[in-house]
Amino acid sequence: MYAIIAAGGKQYRVSQGDVIYIEKVNQDVDSTIAFDVLMVENDGDVKVGNPVIEGAKVEGKVLAQVKGEKIIIYKYKSKKNYHRKAGHRQPYTKVEITAINA
Repeated sequence: MYAIIAAGGKQYRVSQGDVIYIEKVNQDVDSTIAFDVLMVENDGDVKVGNPVIEGAKVEGKVLAQVKGEKIIIYKYKSKKNYHRKAGHRQPYTKVEITAINA
């Protein structure tokens, strides 16, 4: 059984026990979070929502608030002595999928 959920403007294919990284959500560690279900598949039986399936939820547990890999932004203009270097680390929320209720 798997489900397609939407979180942070992106869609994720999840099964029970999966660990995913979503865009940062202001939730405490060890708290629960619920997602709307866009599609669910159970033994070949597929249900598609319009846009979500009514009454279906995917539950998850927040494991940690983490940051992604560092991305270096480097600006340069030749012959003008212009250099700018900056870094960025995107914040994510690490979530374990505990149940699919469909």
